[in-house]
Amino acid sequence: MPIIVDIDVMLARRKMPVGVLAERIGITPANLAVLKNGRAKAVRFTTLEAICEILDCQPGDVLRWERGSSADSNDDGKDGNNDDGGNGSR
Repeated sequence: MPIIVDIDVMLARRKMPVGVLAERIGITPANLAVLKNGRAKAVRFTTLEAICEILDCQPGDVLRWERGSSADSNDDGKDGNNDDGGNGSR
């Protein structure tokens, strides 16, 4: 996945355990682990805002994009999906 989650880096810089961050932002440690390990499909802006507030950082400090292959796309930038941005009906 080309989106990299660097919450662990920010936690280390702040010397904060994962459980403390989870408690302060109001999500379970398991859900924070899903996000932290890059397995989340989405993140709510309210959650991202809380993470940034607690860790005193910017969204770009915890999320970054890296060029590379992903399981859902080809190297030519085409993912085989003919999505035209519509409502999902075909």
